[in-house]
Amino acid sequence: MLGGMRIYGRNPVLEALREGRVRRVWVARGVERWLVRQLEASGVELVFVPRIELDQMVRTTRHQGVVAEVEGVAFADEEAPLRRARERGEPPLLVLVDGVTDPRNFGAILRTAEALGAHGVVSEERRSAPLSPVAVKASAGAAHRIPVVRVKNLPRYIEWLKGLGVWVYGTAGQAEKTLAELDYARPLALVVGSEGEGMRRIVREHCDELVRIELRGETESLNVAVALGIALHWAVQHRG
Repeated sequence: MLGGMRIYGRNPVLEALREGRVRRVWVARGVERWLVRQLEASGVELVFVPRIELDQMVRTTRHQGVVAEVEGVAFADEEAPLRRARERGEPPLLVLVDGVTDPRNFGAILRTAEALGAHGVVSEERRSAPLSPVAVKASAGAAHRIPVVRVKNLPRYIEWLKGLGVWVYGTAGQAEKTLAELDYARPLALVVGSEGEGMRRIVREHCDELVRIELRGETESLNVAVALGIALHWAVQHRG
């Protein structure tokens, strides 16, 4: 588990307050009264400081006058996504991330996966963005609401899933099969790769099949979180 971390921005801090994850809040002197009233109503310790102190604390001026210390995110164990699926009485729907190193993209993936009902997000220790305050902020709180798993070897984890009856589909722009052709009723895991290089060859080779999103315009590719959202939406719609 990570120790306490600092997040910033009004929406992320207020969301964390609603979820009871905030230990302390630093507020820039002179912020709007409505914000101070909401923070005071939470009962959390408030510390009023000059705005420049917040700039130095989080190394950005985009904090909107509020920084909070929140509980760190605990990585889940490898079986956590499958347990969540069983608890919900649903066939497993996992997201596997290969080589996404930008923390904002990783946070957006967590947000998309949680919002569309995936049971967990799995990435490899050495080839993934850290679960940093930037990633947590980009996840809009989803990092605390969905199992986030780190494994030492993603291909090996894929083989373990397949042994349990989970079908693994890798997303690739060059694939022949489209999302419309998948069987979403079965337990499945969707693999997304980095925006620049996509999935590694070794990960592709361990997937049951490769699938692509049909694009109609001249744009050749999509942001990884957007592409994931489209794929997960197909799964949700076809599962009813």
